[in-house]
Order: sequence, then C-alpha cells, then structure tokens
Amino acid sequence: MDMNWFEEMERRIPKGKVRTRFAPSPTGYMHVGNLRTALYTWLIARHSDGTFILRIEDTDQGRLVEGAVDVIYKTMAQCHLDHDEGPDLGGPVGPYIQTERRPLYGKYAELLVERGHAYRCFCEKAESEEDSGDFGRGDDPCRSLTGEEAQARADAGEPFVIRQRIPHEGTTTFHDEIFGDITVENTTLDDQVLMKRDGLPTYNFANVIDDHLMGITHVVRGSEYLSSAPKYNLLYQGFGWEIPKYVHCSPVMRDAHNKMSKRHGDPSYEDLIAQGYLTDAVLNYVALLGWSPGGEQEIYSLDQLKEVFDLHGISKSPAIFDIEKLRYFNSAYIRAMSPEAFAAVAEPYIRQAVKDERYDAAAIAALLQQRTEVLTDIPEKLDFFDVLPDYDVELFTHKKSKSDAASSLEVLQKILPVFEALGPWTDDALLDVMVKLAEEMGAKNAKVMWPVRIAAAGKAVTPGGAVEICRILGKDEVLRRLRIAVEKLA
Repeated sequence: MDMNWFEEMERRIPKGKVRTRFAPSPTGYMHVGNLRTALYTWLIARHSDGTFILRIEDTDQGRLVEGAVDVIYKTMAQCHLDHDEGPDLGGPVGPYIQTERRPLYGKYAELLVERGHAYRCFCEKAESEEDSGDFGRGDDPCRSLTGEEAQARADAGEPFVIRQRIPHEGTTTFHDEIFGDITVENTTLDDQVLMKRDGLPTYNFANVIDDHLMGITHVVRGSEYLSSAPKYNLLYQGFGWEIPKYVHCSPVMRDAHNKMSKRHGDPSYEDLIAQGYLTDAVLNYVALLGWSPGGEQEIYSLDQLKEVFDLHGISKSPAIFDIEKLRYFNSAYIRAMSPEAFAAVAEPYIRQAVKDERYDAAAIAALLQQRTEVLTDIPEKLDFFDVLPDYDVELFTHKKSKSDAASSLEVLQKILPVFEALGPWTDDALLDVMVKLAEEMGAKNAKVMWPVRIAAAGKAVTPGGAVEICRILGKDEVLRRLRIAVEKLA
C-alpha cells in the first residue's frame, strides 16, 4: 500500500495539549448519562486549557432521527458547553460527521488486513450478528484464508465484512483512569466486525480511527464499554498508535437495580427543562452524579466546576438519580438568582395563570422567588389573580390568627372605608392602615391580615401576604373582592 497518504494523515494530528470529544449519535434527545459524558469531556478539556471537539457519530443509519442533530446543537448551547471544533465550526482534522469520513475507514481497514490484524469474512450472517459480534471465532473458515485467496474472492465481487483478528492466545491488559489495570483472556474476545458489507464502519472501528486522527487524548464513555476496551487496545496496537487515556464512567441509575431509561419514563435533559428545572441546576447536579470534588460544598457554577474538576474524583460505583435532590439544587439556584433574572424565566409560567396584563409579572415573580422549587409549580400558586375562586367562608377561621367568621366580618367592614379613602396604594401605606386597625382593635396584626388576604385571594395558601397581594391586585379589584367577602360573611 502507498503509505504516503497515511503519513500525511498522521502529520495533520494536533499534538501537545489535551483534546477531548463528545460524540453523540443523533437519536433524538439527550439523556442524563449522555449529558454527563458531554459535561465531563468539556470539563477535562477546559480544566487543562485544552480543546473540546463535537463529533457526530451517524454510522448507525437505522437509528437516526430527523432533526436530532439540531437537538444536539441546541442542548450544547443551552448548557454552555461550547466546542472548539465540530461540524459547524470546522477544524484541522475534519470532517466531524462520521458519514462524511466514510472513505477513511476502508483504507484503514485494508491497512489492518495487510498487517495481519484483520481479515475479510465472506460468511453469510444477519447484520444483527455482525453488529453484536455474535459469531464464534473458531468456527469462521475465513480467518484461515490466505491474503491471495481472500483478495481473489473480493475481486470476484463476493460480498464480505472485515473482522478484527484477535490473537488466539495470551491476554490483553488495558488501563482505565477510574478502574485501573484490567486484564482479559484473549479467548474471551470475539473477532468483531470492523467494516460492514455496505462499506460503513461499525461504531467500534470508527471511533478508534476518529479518536486517533483527531488527536483525542482522553476518551470518556460509559462503563458498559469496558468489555470492548481490550479490542480497542488491540486495534491501537495493530496500527502502532498511542493509546489515549480511557475514562469509563459507571451508569446513572433510577434505583439500586435499574439504569435510567427513556423507555421507562425517566427524564431526558429536555424533559427536565420542560418540568421547570434550570439548566445550571441540572448541570451542577449531573456533575455530582458519580463525581465528588471532596469537602462539603455542593453548589458549583460551571466556571467553578472547571477549576476543581479532577478525574480522581470519579467513582467506580453507579450513581442514583434522585429527583428530590435535583429539586433541592433547583430551589437553591432560583433563590440565588437576581430578581430580574428570575422574573425573566418565571414570566412564561406566570402568564399561564395570570392572563390579565394589568398585573405586573415582575411584581408577582418577587412574591414567588423564595417559595419556588421548580418553575412548573408557579401557575397553580397564582390562579386567584385573574378570577377570584369560589371559596368557603370556613377559610376565615384560623386558630393561630384568632380569626373566625364573626371577627373577619368585623375586620373587613372596618377596613373597607379605610381602603376606599387610601391615597397611595403602596406596601407601606397598606401595611400602616392594617397595623393601625389591629392596634385600635387591641389585636395582633394577623387578626387583620388573615381575613384581608383570604378575601383578596380566596385561598388559604398564597405566594405573598395580604400587603403584597392587595398592592398587585390594585385598589378597585381589592375593594370589589372585600365587598364580596362581606356579603358571604353577613
């Protein structure tokens, strides 16, 4: 074979710095495990001032979903996981979409055949067998064909796959940054398919070729690929290439026995956002699914994660996804937001319940910020703004406030003319007149505040107190609602 082309490909490979890649298949959504892989690969690169690459692995044409590549770009952008090279940006080792790299794989497969580390297999098998490697190596007569015999059959147009030639004897040892050195007997490894009959590579071959040619220094993937790592090692050795650092992450589990699965209703990243979780909270929580920075701190910004992230903090043990823990993170992020930022993210949820534009969404958001765990909780808290609920007068009875129907009627009858005469409709003015009435009645403030709030909202639980609710509803609406309450109680 003409080695000049291969030598030129080697010269293109960037050297001298950390290079990581996230290589998703465009299958429609970003599950939590995939998001964690993307985050860890990004953090490894950014922590080391390295290069982060986005590569689209679309060789499995049967699983492709229309529009899925756009989902990948959108999710990466929303999660602030910016890439330095990729299909949209280009770079020195493109193209960055596997099907556009198709001519490369055949050449490298033929090189591996010439070196004796692969062979053409003409046996008839279903594609599912090829993909799974479910074919006994010892039973494959093609393994013993001479190069001339195999070439003659190929030249005659006989279809074939190219299989990796695993040594019959001995062991293969590979090193993982998390699990350490792992040794396997070569007799336990199958002669996996590298190139399918249609000329497309299998995932197991394409990712080795691409990782090498793109100069990838750290390969992050799920621990389910540990069993394939020895075969990857043998491919690298067959080509005479340096082996990258392997980082196999244990799975994210729904519980102690079951992995998370979209089929079983477990949420993807998109689902979590639709359920009212903030991207930054999701990222923070996902970072801690199987990785610990040490110490007591749990809340980290992406910039802080970039500073402290270390491979040695990754655990061998599976991580259990706890939605309640994520709610805790989300509520902490919401409370820490500026009022303006929270108002911006809350407004769409506020407007689901409060259609009346007279009511200021930012003012309502201020009531909610310290009381909200997930954004989707917001609408149900606000259903009283547009329409006063048809409530029961029993709500006016409240032991702690020492309120009952009779005392509430007295309070509302006395506060109505005061509210009617009130000039500035502000928090301070509303508070002053209600506190003054409580003093005049020889009662605590709650005895006035409780019936006013119930009359204004028609609910026992509201995101704000009597003062804030009255101020947002406005004078005319509050007077109308208080008169309705008096009629109910009279």
